[in-house]
Amino acid sequence: MEILSKNQLEKYADVLVWGLKTARPKFKKYDSVLVRCDLEGLSLGEIVYEKLLKLGYNPVFRVLPTPKMERDFYVFSDEKQRKFIAAGDKEFYENLNGNIYIHAPSSLTHLKGVDTKRQSEAAIARKFLRDIMQKRESAGRFGWTLCTYPTQELAKQAKLSLKEYCDQIVKACFLNEKDPAKKWSEIFKNSMEIKKWLNGLKIDYFKVSSDSMDLKIKLGEKRKFLGVSGHNIPSFEIFTSPDWRETEGVYYANLPTYRGGNYVEGVKLEFKKGRAVNISAKKGEEYVKKIMATDKGASQIGEFSMTDKRFSKIDKFMADILFDENHGGKNGNCHLAIGAAYPDTYDGDSSKLSKKDLEKLGFNDSAVHWDLINTENKIVKAVLKNAKEITVYENGMFKY
Repeated sequence: MEILSKNQLEKYADVLVWGLKTARPKFKKYDSVLVRCDLEGLSLGEIVYEKLLKLGYNPVFRVLPTPKMERDFYVFSDEKQRKFIAAGDKEFYENLNGNIYIHAPSSLTHLKGVDTKRQSEAAIARKFLRDIMQKRESAGRFGWTLCTYPTQELAKQAKLSLKEYCDQIVKACFLNEKDPAKKWSEIFKNSMEIKKWLNGLKIDYFKVSSDSMDLKIKLGEKRKFLGVSGHNIPSFEIFTSPDWRETEGVYYANLPTYRGGNYVEGVKLEFKKGRAVNISAKKGEEYVKKIMATDKGASQIGEFSMTDKRFSKIDKFMADILFDENHGGKNGNCHLAIGAAYPDTYDGDSSKLSKKDLEKLGFNDSAVHWDLINTENKIVKAVLKNAKEITVYENGMFKY
């Protein structure tokens, strides 16, 4: 029995195509698009594949490893196997124009107990492929989007019924609208106004405060805000990659998260001179510390984001970072990502930046990128370069 109706699946696929073409408007006939799909999301993947063919693209379809295969890889492989890159992978990604990922996990906990060092070895070995795609995206030759397909496992870990979980996806992605892509275009337009406003403020740094946190985030030179660009379905966040070197104070993530098979809750990070010097968590603390020791950049921030509750209809914990980082609810949300920055938040031609240029500008580099989300009521103030202080976000809404 299908979880989503045929009509909803068609609309979901239409929104994914909208996302892909919005993320990269320069798609042309015979461009190659990789479609990666978990087995449980195959019905959506088949419709996406058909639509890409009809548009004249060359879709390449890959079903992702099962939870058993993924666990077996980390348990039974040696270091050389974990660092193995298949022949042709580099050339494939160097010529790829698009990527659609359909996340439909049948397990969120199958990697629990697996040595995090083994997971980090594989991530570090494959990081250069992500760098290739990032560079191609900066040059306008590559675009991507992703989504989540509802599964029993996701619903179970979110402590929701499958129907409740599906309902969150349907309303978040506007799948019961007559024309969901049109609705997304309206959200896209509204977000453009917010980004234009933020980018015109000449911000020096942010002060983020709630009952549990008091944090200073330096914006950095030549930065811009991005968001609602088609990359994630759904996506309501407005984000940037700040200068990691001047992060100071305490950040708290009250929303739980699953990562690498581990359940993590109540992460508290204290930053000094840009690095997390004290790391704690109510649940999963040892795992958090190990991930943040993956490499030098894993204990530094790569992203700062805010979501306006007027746009996002997501009001429940979804056990899925894509939805949780776009939580609307009563208070909206902000989140930090530890690890890799997004060079395309550079206010200029990021494709011309060398690794040394990015380092000089304070863009963080890491094999890790992990969003840690706060849904408390908070105030975000911007201190401008002329020393004036203004409130930019309060009660879950931008004050533009």
